Amino acid sequence: MQTEFANPKLVVIGGGPGGYEAALVAASLGAEVTVIEQQGMGGSAVLTDVVPSKTLIASADTMNRFAEAKDLGVHIVGGSGDGDEINQLSVDLQKVNTRLLRLAATQSRDIKRGLERQGVHLVKGHGRLIGPNKVHVETDEGLEYDLEAQFVLLAVGSYPRELDTAKPDGERIFNWKQVYQMREIPEKLIVVGSGVTGAEFASAYNGLGSDVTLISSRDQVLPGEDSDAAAVLENVFERRGLTVLSRSRADSVENTGDGVLVTLADGRKVQGSHCLLAVGSIPHTTDLGLDEVGVATSRSGHIVVDAVSRTTVPGIYAAGDCTGVLPLASVAAMQGRIAVAHQLGDAVRPLRTDQVASNIFTSPEIASVGVGQQDAKSDPSVIEYATLQLGTNPRAKMMAVDDGFVKIFARRGTGTIMGDVVRDGRRSGRFVTSRACVPRCTCPRVWSPGRTTGRSA
Repeated sequence: MQTEFANPKLVVIGGGPGGYEAALVAASLGAEVTVIEQQGMGGSAVLTDVVPSKTLIASADTMNRFAEAKDLGVHIVGGSGDGDEINQLSVDLQKVNTRLLRLAATQSRDIKRGLERQGVHLVKGHGRLIGPNKVHVETDEGLEYDLEAQFVLLAVGSYPRELDTAKPDGERIFNWKQVYQMREIPEKLIVVGSGVTGAEFASAYNGLGSDVTLISSRDQVLPGEDSDAAAVLENVFERRGLTVLSRSRADSVENTGDGVLVTLADGRKVQGSHCLLAVGSIPHTTDLGLDEVGVATSRSGHIVVDAVSRTTVPGIYAAGDCTGVLPLASVAAMQGRIAVAHQLGDAVRPLRTDQVASNIFTSPEIASVGVGQQDAKSDPSVIEYATLQLGTNPRAKMMAVDDGFVKIFARRGTGTIMGDVVRDGRRSGRFVTSRACVPRCTCPRVWSPGRTTGRSA
């Protein structure tokens, strides 16, 4: 490492993946680092998003596996496996939620201890820019003071978007931060929003035994993802009794006391016991002093950054969901590490979003990397693809996997692999493929059990 600062000072506002990863790297390189975080180390990713949601999904996955175990000759003692007794399982949601919140708190504590071992100064409170190299701090204990630093990293994350006519109340209407307050499996859950978050929660609660209706404003769930993968997911949803209302936009959600009433834009009404709003997120970029110091933001409020995490103000960097690059914890962490390398004069490789592998934790799951279906359609003279249905794969047959496929995108004429989509019927691992595979490679390069960089993991 080469830097003009003998002991460079870095102030990080936000302790999520982008913030704490950057802090660990900077401290290991000899920088004096202070992290300001109000919620808890790990931020929303650890406390209210990735860790708890994927723990909930793990319980649902266990239910799904057991419900389909009769195909493998496994059934409840005393039952033949021919009837529906294999599905007569129940979930204690309070125990599930207690466990996932405990795991989130433990992970947050582990991150805090790791930062402290590296000599990082931790401040519980709020930070605000008052200059290119100065941050005003308000601690939870009521103290106020200013910190000066050569560099500032903004890693403040995002929070759930709300509708004016659909306000979460934590009783019947929830956002993805409040949903763990539910004490029992909702009898009839209405999920508004069919993006990654909505699809994951709809899949999870369906697996846990809830009657789920998913309201999608698009033609299919997971808009922007591979259309074939989305079609497989919708078919599985239908088979498992999950209802998808496509091309339907929620206009309002009302708590009726003993349930909820969702009114659609075309006047139709849908009744349920609970409603989960998954209609996107908003960056935590207000009250940061961005305008005062000249940090540019987009129309959506995201901080504008380049491929090495620089904002429009020298010395100020940003990472994570507040930048709007990709809403993945892995991307936030990489942005933070790249920012530190650039700040301290170390070797740095700009972020390549076209090489990011991602995973969607529905059941079945979707993993993808590199170019996709839309790229192939827009430039068929350059990109070709081949699809292998998992139902024809011997290993998939052994595991009773009927749903899913592997789709490989390659450069026409050379066979260079440029992208990969895997719709896996069971959670047994993920294919991870390089965007720059060797010429005429015919394989998904790496089979990596458990490896993922999904949303959000």
